[in-house]
Amino acid sequence: MISHPHPDSSTSRPVPASGGERDTVIGVENLTKRYGSLTAVDGISFGVAEGEVFGILGPNGAGKTTTLECIEGLTEPTSGRTMVLGMETRRDSARIRERIGVQLQASAYFDHLSLREILELFGRFYRRSVPYARLLETVGLEDRAGATVAKLSGGQQQRFAIAATLVNDPEVVFLDEPTTGLDPQARRGLWDFVRAMNSDGRTIVLTTHYMEEAEQLCDRVAIMDGGKIVALDTPANLVASLDVPYEVRLAAGEAHSVDELSGLAGVADVRVDDDGAYRLSSSDASATVPAAMAWAAASGATLTHLEVVPANLEDVFLSLTGRSLRD
Repeated sequence: MISHPHPDSSTSRPVPASGGERDTVIGVENLTKRYGSLTAVDGISFGVAEGEVFGILGPNGAGKTTTLECIEGLTEPTSGRTMVLGMETRRDSARIRERIGVQLQASAYFDHLSLREILELFGRFYRRSVPYARLLETVGLEDRAGATVAKLSGGQQQRFAIAATLVNDPEVVFLDEPTTGLDPQARRGLWDFVRAMNSDGRTIVLTTHYMEEAEQLCDRVAIMDGGKIVALDTPANLVASLDVPYEVRLAAGEAHSVDELSGLAGVADVRVDDDGAYRLSSSDASATVPAAMAWAAASGATLTHLEVVPANLEDVFLSLTGRSLRD
């Protein structure tokens, strides 16, 4: 475990508490950022509790990265304010940078320096730093200390980016689209590192456009679209808020009347796939499934497939915006 420096609170300003009994370590109040006529972030507010994994989910161009850059002090907001660890970003950016780690969407490193040399160089920028060997061991790259970044695979490069993020032993870590471009196996490996960082006591804020990533990692998720937060809650509560949080999929051999299936308990809508299978949007799967089985028995239909598929954050985004997260 990497030790954590004791917070210096001599001149910090408190952030109003949220997130239960835990302290709020990030506060965003009416944050707006405009670039000429384009409003990238449009008056958003939220708080992140100590020890939380907080996700900002949305499509490209939703304002996720700009929001992070304002919080981190990399971009000056047009209006509103952001607080990190009790300090205001505009006023205390230098002190904040000592206590946070930032992994950017795109990172560039010195081509001819080894991983060890890069981490040692980065460590000199901070008053407190973690030895390079411990960082590389943390991300499973201890045997690549003498290699350059160009010699690493995509997944290894992302893991090294996380090692560089931890060089100053930060209390809060910002990850901007940390798994973009990775294959599924490498993506899940990065998820394990995010969980490990959180288990080590760090607060994590990440942006993503992968709904599964948000569901797997995040305690709470803010869904952004067009610069606004359109919903904010736990993944489970966001899904539960849907009128029809389940889809019951069934195949019954020959064609049957959609009207019959539409009348089953809990069914709000019925769609027919090209292969003749039925998709029943259901508000209560525990009522729809036995009703479907009873219907099959009474009508003589032979069920060859019956499956309940819970809704996910993709469905929540579609419900809120009328379009797919990937559009």
